[in-house]
Amino acid sequence: MNLTSPSQVKDWCIKNGFHPNRVMGQNFLVDRNVLCAIVDAGLSSCEDPQNAKALEIGPGLGVMTEEMLQRGCAVTAIEKDPALAERLAESLGNPPSLEVISADALDVVASGALDLVSYDCMISNLPYQAGTRILLDIASTRALPSITVMVQTEVAERLAAPEGSKTRGLAGVWVQLDYDVKVIRKVSASCFWPRPEVGSAVVRLVRHDRNASLPENVRAMYRRLVKRAFEHRRKQLGSVFRGIIESTARAEELSCEEWVSLASALTAEGAAI
Repeated sequence: MNLTSPSQVKDWCIKNGFHPNRVMGQNFLVDRNVLCAIVDAGLSSCEDPQNAKALEIGPGLGVMTEEMLQRGCAVTAIEKDPALAERLAESLGNPPSLEVISADALDVVASGALDLVSYDCMISNLPYQAGTRILLDIASTRALPSITVMVQTEVAERLAAPEGSKTRGLAGVWVQLDYDVKVIRKVSASCFWPRPEVGSAVVRLVRHDRNASLPENVRAMYRRLVKRAFEHRRKQLGSVFRGIIESTARAEELSCEEWVSLASALTAEGAAI
C-alpha cells in the first residue's frame, strides 16, 4: 500500500473496518513532499543520518516509519492504538531495525523504561490531544539531541516564540531552557486524511548546552516561577510575586536567560515560590 495515497489509505481502512479516532489524533499524513521535509529536517542534526537511531511516537499506519527505515534508520515506534501497533511491523515487512511498543507514550516516558539517551533523534507526527504533554515530558529529560515533530500550528508558534512575543507561553519558556526551537514549515490540513479542523506545522528542537550545568534545584525553581507567572500573564511580575520580585515586566517579556537569573537568585535566597 502506498501510504501517501489518500485513496489507498482510505480503502485499507474501509476494508479492515478501521475508523480513525479523532480523540486519539488519528489524522494520517498523506503528502510525500511534507513527509520528506519532516524526515529531512529530523535527520539533519544527526551525526550519521543513514545510521541514526530514531524514536517515533504515534506512527499510525507507518508512513513516517517506512520513510525512516528506507533511509537506513533504526526506529522504535510507540503506538497507543493496539490495532495499529499489532499490524505495523508486519505491514512493513517485519524489518529487523524496527521495534514496535504498544503503549501510551506518556506512560513509557514516565516509567523510565525507555533509554532516551541512546537515541539520536525523535521524529513524529504527534497526536493533537496529547502532543504538547508528550513533547514537554520528553524535552524535560534533556536526553534527545534533536526533536522534530508535527503539531498544531498554534502549539508550534508558542514553542518557538521569543521574548516579547504575544504568542510566548509556558511551554515555550520551559522547552527553550534546553532547546533551540524553530518552526520549519506550515502544513495544510489537506495533507492529512481524515482532514483535521486545524492547521499543522513542523517544529524542530535542537538541544543546546547553555544551561547544561544548571543545578536541579534551580531548574525546579525556574519551572515553578514560569508556571506561576504565566498563570497571571496579564499582571506585572511585581504584582504576581509581591515582596519577592520587583519588576514591571510581564511573563512573556523575559528571556530564558533572565528567568534563569531570577531562579538562581531566589534559590540562593531560599525563597518560597
